[in-house]
Amino acid sequence: MQTAEINGFLIDTFNQHGLKEGASQGTCPLCSSTRKPENRKAKCASYDWERGLGTCHNCDTSFQLHTYQRKGASERVYVRPTEPANFNEVSTNVETWFGTRGISKQTLKDLQVTEGSEFMPQTGKQENTIQFNYFMGDQLINVKYRDGRKNFKLYKGAEKVFYNINSIVGYEDCVIVEGEMDVLALHEAGIKNVISVPNGATLNNNNLDYLDNCIDYFDDKQRVVLAVDADEPGQMLKQELVRRLGAEVCFLVDFNGEKDANDYLIEHGPELLRNAIHTARPVPLENVSTLKDVEDELRDFVKNGFKPGYQVGLKNFDQIFSTYTGQFITVTGIPSSGKSDFVDQMVVGYNNNYGWKTAYASPENQPVYLHAHKLMRKHWQDMPAVGDIGGNKWQQVTDHVNDNYYFIDMDKYSLESVLRKGAELVKRKGIKCLVIDPFNKVRDVDAKSDDVNRYTMDYLAKIEAFCKKYDVLTFIVAHPTKMYKGQDGKIEEPTMYNIKGGGEWYDASYHGLLVHRDYEAKTTKVKVLKVKFQNLGQNGAESYFTWEPRSGSFVPNEPVVEDGGPMPWEA
Repeated sequence: MQTAEINGFLIDTFNQHGLKEGASQGTCPLCSSTRKPENRKAKCASYDWERGLGTCHNCDTSFQLHTYQRKGASERVYVRPTEPANFNEVSTNVETWFGTRGISKQTLKDLQVTEGSEFMPQTGKQENTIQFNYFMGDQLINVKYRDGRKNFKLYKGAEKVFYNINSIVGYEDCVIVEGEMDVLALHEAGIKNVISVPNGATLNNNNLDYLDNCIDYFDDKQRVVLAVDADEPGQMLKQELVRRLGAEVCFLVDFNGEKDANDYLIEHGPELLRNAIHTARPVPLENVSTLKDVEDELRDFVKNGFKPGYQVGLKNFDQIFSTYTGQFITVTGIPSSGKSDFVDQMVVGYNNNYGWKTAYASPENQPVYLHAHKLMRKHWQDMPAVGDIGGNKWQQVTDHVNDNYYFIDMDKYSLESVLRKGAELVKRKGIKCLVIDPFNKVRDVDAKSDDVNRYTMDYLAKIEAFCKKYDVLTFIVAHPTKMYKGQDGKIEEPTMYNIKGGGEWYDASYHGLLVHRDYEAKTTKVKVLKVKFQNLGQNGAESYFTWEPRSGSFVPNEPVVEDGGPMPWEA
């Protein structure tokens, strides 16, 4: 019998309900006390001491036998809410309101929902609020406050974690919802192993830092049911959770037109809500699609046409190039032309515009602190000085670079090890970009052919599979093998055919970019060598930049088209 640890979680309170230790059956701590006197001692529950779970066959629910300490320490120091000596239970009026939402007083007590006065910035004064208390182990980590006008706020400076995260320890499956009310609704329906994201879903940017802080809780999960809202932000959250947790363990819920779990509880009752969770369908099989799997995207295409590509925030470059995720970009140019620096500029742009995080497998960008310094300068938009060390801006920028860029540092790089580490960083940190710089120093050690063309095609096929599976944008920096001088004595601009492997690079790459520096004019040209889809860019188009040495940023040179009209290739 496990008395100290279960699945890597240290037991805090062993046998929290005072059940008969080691027994396989007994009473239920949830319902036995409320049954008829003659049935209160009936052995209606089964106990699994190895997993730390109990299951009641009378009330058809499960429960944890123990409480647990937090698993996984936070990498940052956060503010902790002041924990009151006694949480104030909700008043009769609040209890009545929850009752209209199908939530009982017992559920409020189980999940430690409380009530109290709190200053709300939306109204500028103290308000009576409902308080959803976020615990990990026995520690109060955060509090979400809700007033009568449906204004919300989290405790300022506190760590973001899943609400009710303690409830999924010991279970092989769990449910993720979009709000605390949905957690209460599923708890009411007898599903206890349910958690909520702390800040809902947004349309343009789902920053899952709370998943980073709680990722260790998902190591043993074989089934993760995603019961998020059916609106567009909810569907974007669903896609990101699938990408991070893996399609192979994710299941999807159909609420039959209802917005969320709480609405479903009100309209259909606890039994049907419980059944909706139990009958969740698996995420569509990888590499196999039907029309129903892509119907949402099909409808969007019919209504709106092609989706615009992602852009980096440099107007002259954005007018000739954009991209989707799930693809890779080949970047070439002669040595010292600024290839790596421009790739840095692009990923910083994606980070600024969309919050994307990036991992680097960059043997040539060593030591790491110098590469980190380059990224700091681009975000800082200046060269940090000695006097800046430890200051507010230093702390802000270093924290941002630390949280958004990851450097894969290996004694010997191989494509397989880099892609494995990239997959791990997708799950644990949510990276959206991977940079391989340069490709010839990240070798495919499992290559099945010595033929350079076959090797190149297999190499790029593995990267393409990685991009599609994890919805990542990958950059491959590739040097040309041969350089030629023109009649004017200047080195000619290379193409993708000058890279070792020749035509395979052009054929297999989604996009190709040339970075070429003119030392006499002190300008850098970026040319689109290939763009796979016409709506994303313009083949052969060029943009010109001046490199600003203090920030290490590329400053657009030529006039740019004002915002508001179609891109040149869409006109």
